[in-house]
Amino acid sequence: MSRKNNRSPNEMRSATIERRYQIHPAGSALIEVGQTRVLCAATVEDKVPYFLKGTGTGWLTAEYSLLPTAAAERVPRELKKPSGRTAEIQRLIGRALRNVMDLSALGERTVTVDCDVIQADGGTRTAAITGALVALVEACETIYEAGKIFPVKDFVAAISAGISETGEKFLDLDYAEDSSALADCNVVMTGAGELVEVQITGEKKSFTRADLSELLDLAEVGIKNLIDIQKDALGSLSWRVGRIG
Repeated sequence: MSRKNNRSPNEMRSATIERRYQIHPAGSALIEVGQTRVLCAATVEDKVPYFLKGTGTGWLTAEYSLLPTAAAERVPRELKKPSGRTAEIQRLIGRALRNVMDLSALGERTVTVDCDVIQADGGTRTAAITGALVALVEACETIYEAGKIFPVKDFVAAISAGISETGEKFLDLDYAEDSSALADCNVVMTGAGELVEVQITGEKKSFTRADLSELLDLAEVGIKNLIDIQKDALGSLSWRVGRIG
């Protein structure tokens, strides 16, 4: 089965991250993965949820939205409450980012990460996680005090992999590939190579444990490339990640 732009099975779409895309948030980044574009922003506030008051520990929460014209057909705005899909993606983004944070190093502050999909062509949740990490590091730099622990302990990125209609294993599915895949897998991994989350579903056919291992191997290569892109985007800020003192 041939892929768009003649990509090989283990080839990612082109990916870029542009820092400081907005002037108002403490951190922001525009990530483009193929035709998918997600605007990520991080805001820091001097408050925490009630259950953390007085603990000296901070918090991170995430919000995700798909702009009405991001997809081929207009998507109605979620004005009252997020759909089940949106809520699930928000929780995923929050879990992924909190996994690489030292929340005690935040102090009693809350970081809110907003991920808004400007254009969707598959992989919006994985792009959101990858772009949000850059916005998060930039935001944490605004509160970091020299000699202390930087709140972000490691890099984290995400990518999809799947099994095509012909049984081939593909990395980084676009919308057409995702909608026809026999199995679809989203993988979140840290810079240390540790898995944060694996979401896999046999959409049209069950899969084997060997299939899963192949998909994870593909994803690991892609995530390493994405982390290199994060580091390039952050430039001199990349050395802050994981810094103690």
